[in-house]
Amino acid sequence: METAQSVRNAFDLTGRVALVTGAGSGIGRTTAEVLAGAGATVVCADINGATASETAAGILAQGGRAESAELNVAARGAAETLVQNIAARHRALHILCNIAGIMIDSPIIDVDLDEFDRILAVNLKGVLYGCQAAGKVMVAQRGGSIINMTSAAVLAPAPGVGPYAICKAGVAQLTKSMAAEVGEHGVRVNSVAPGFIPTNMTARYYTNPDGTVNEAAKAATLAPMARYAPLRRVGETADVAYGVLYLASDASSFVTGQLLSPNGGVSMSY
Repeated sequence: METAQSVRNAFDLTGRVALVTGAGSGIGRTTAEVLAGAGATVVCADINGATASETAAGILAQGGRAESAELNVAARGAAETLVQNIAARHRALHILCNIAGIMIDSPIIDVDLDEFDRILAVNLKGVLYGCQAAGKVMVAQRGGSIINMTSAAVLAPAPGVGPYAICKAGVAQLTKSMAAEVGEHGVRVNSVAPGFIPTNMTARYYTNPDGTVNEAAKAATLAPMARYAPLRRVGETADVAYGVLYLASDASSFVTGQLLSPNGGVSMSY
């Protein structure tokens, strides 16, 4: 029988080590905070080492366990070096969250090829590098959970974000393929496809040239997003982070190769 204690245990990450990329802000930062709140030791990695340190410091200030690392996910070998360092110091890596990502706005027929190479390098190859590095450690230790961040853009096509959606569709398929390959070793691989979440990435729609927020433009951007969703609101970073917690924890021990989409039900509108 399931009890209050067994339910708490299912989501408890005490004693586990997690690596979160893109942890300097947005969904990555909140995910790091949630995993730490569940008891994990979280390595907060970001291309911006200062913001990664801020995330780790905030977790430590709340009594959690965290450290920071500067990581360019697009650099070949960088994820391997960091993962090996973590595994050597902590004797394991139990959770990897591939959240780092960038955005370009462009129609497919006009996309600048250098920009396309750049977004592929971060959003698809960066996830591949992380999966390879962590996957080797997890296969050897006979267990682990990898969570890759994709997007609701793979569920509901929209004009102007095709290059981004292409990368995220690749991540969704990478997730399924890897799940089929490593499942026999006790390693689970899943993906999360958020709907519209106000973050630094989406703030490009309502940010002034000087970097300040245009509140009127923000309201005009968020209002229709809320109307399109059956839940009649836009998401928050915590809505995504708690989905990641489920996939990282034993509560999802029989779940692999799946795509979880916290989007307020918006994809049903298409």
